[in-house]
Amino acid sequence: MKIGGRAQGDPQLIVQLATAARRGESLVIVHGGGDEVSTLQRRLGIEPQFRGGRRVTSAEDLELVRMVLSGATNKRLVAQLLSAGVRAVGVSGEDGGLLLAHVTDPAFGRVGGAITAQGTLLAHLWSGGFIPVVSPVGRDADDAHGSGLNVNGDDAAAAIAVAIGADELLLVADVPGVLDAAGAVLAELDGSAAQALVQQGVAKGGMAAKLEAGALALRGGVCRVRVGDLRAITDASAGTRLLPSPASTA
Repeated sequence: MKIGGRAQGDPQLIVQLATAARRGESLVIVHGGGDEVSTLQRRLGIEPQFRGGRRVTSAEDLELVRMVLSGATNKRLVAQLLSAGVRAVGVSGEDGGLLLAHVTDPAFGRVGGAITAQGTLLAHLWSGGFIPVVSPVGRDADDAHGSGLNVNGDDAAAAIAVAIGADELLLVADVPGVLDAAGAVLAELDGSAAQALVQQGVAKGGMAAKLEAGALALRGGVCRVRVGDLRAITDASAGTRLLPSPASTA
């Protein structure tokens, strides 16, 4: 599951995650933290830049991204889970080559796309009874020195879900699901309808990125993808279920 940055500030998050962990399922938690990165940038006099809901990251920005995501945010979430009795371990996508990515659009700087994940490290952690908590910073697959890339958390979670053959990818946001133009939560949404919501500007920014990541996971063989709020962590009926577009199932 991917936990969005704003959802991470809700005190019910750890309660919900601990409940899910007690079920004995093999979980992987990917977290965001973009708002914290932006806050640190502004404190240093740097104005964050975005295109289509995705962060533009210079080489200097990447160091701040590492500090926040792989450092403070990751370790805070792990500490909270440990205090709730969850055997959590924090890792970065750079660790063990977990996330490999490519610079697909130089206009975004040190941002990775075309992501692939390696599930070996996760399997080792599961075998020891641990739940991995992953910071979405990956390795540049085209750089022999293994420099880092800022990776969209939703895309990272989708790549991991495909790599491990996950039963479900859950994208946790600060809204109860994907909303239509009238603000109502959609129970289901296929790829064509999702694309229409993006084109109409109904789904934009972070939600548009989630729909794109969900589509990637479905194309990669993940059977079930949902978008929802914290309730969706323990309630399998909550949120919006994303479905393949009709053409892809023909």
